[in-house]
Amino acid sequence: MIPFSILDLCPIVQGGTPELSFRNSVSLAQIGEELGYRRFWLAEHHNMPGIASAATSVVIGHVASHTRTIRVGAGGIMLPNHAPLAIAEQFGTLASLYPDRIDLGLGRAPGSDMATARALRRSLNTHGEDFPELVAELQHYFAPVQAGQSIRAVPGAGLDVPIWILGSSLYGAQYAAAHGLPFAFASHFAPTFLLQALDTYRRNFTPSKQLSKPYFMLTTNILVADTDQEARYWFSSQQQGFTNLLRGTPGQLPPPMEDIEQYWTPAEKIGVERMLACSLVGSPSTVEAGLRKFLNDLAPDELMVTGHVFDHAVRLQSYRAVAAIRDKLTASGDEI
Repeated sequence: MIPFSILDLCPIVQGGTPELSFRNSVSLAQIGEELGYRRFWLAEHHNMPGIASAATSVVIGHVASHTRTIRVGAGGIMLPNHAPLAIAEQFGTLASLYPDRIDLGLGRAPGSDMATARALRRSLNTHGEDFPELVAELQHYFAPVQAGQSIRAVPGAGLDVPIWILGSSLYGAQYAAAHGLPFAFASHFAPTFLLQALDTYRRNFTPSKQLSKPYFMLTTNILVADTDQEARYWFSSQQQGFTNLLRGTPGQLPPPMEDIEQYWTPAEKIGVERMLACSLVGSPSTVEAGLRKFLNDLAPDELMVTGHVFDHAVRLQSYRAVAAIRDKLTASGDEI
């Protein structure tokens, strides 16, 4: 059985608050731990009215404090927004508080619009070109302190904080392969280069101290309900949300609607369906068939499940159903 994990963005529903979102995230992490999901990752986004996980390391600590065994981490920290020393100190602190439970996924996008990126970075002199140097500096701060080293991460130095590379293009796959790091591909919203990234990463992987062989994790949207129709109804919230992104009007997660065709234009529909192509939505039998094919075709080392659902109870039930499908596929002897 390959591990299943959870990606959460602390979605803020219409009429909700960040406080409610954080309570829901803790609830989801606790259910995920109970159901045997391996990781619970949170993602850094800024100036997004529907996402509450901007202070990602703070939320990671909050979730870790309310769980016991599930790994909690960043999927990811947008490294160009931060000084590597600050990230080393933050995650060194988390790793000291919650030993052997903290992951650090790194991305090179701003996680925001460029005006917000300027507010975060105070400068836009780079556009991610210095990502390799930033990662190397971060790894330096996590390494054991060397004689004469004048700047160190306290805590952080000498701690085992697994670093992942995140991406939605070939750049991340190439970098992770060249440096022997695990790679997580954002197929839940940008699946265009999925097959090429998978091939690039596996074919060019070079072993490192952290990792002896390739480790490729895929993310996908999954929403399971009693019937296909009900699942499509709840999924319409996410479809509306992505439509709003294309319109340049991001907002809080809207309630579901009976007929999504009334909401988007034909061009918007094509764009959203392209972004959400790696989505499994339907009854348990529908999702089971789709998941079996997805896993057998791509053979990832780990699957990370995500999905924004307006009703938190429905969301929890969907993750329960996914875990049941995982267990059924495993019991049947499918090669997952």
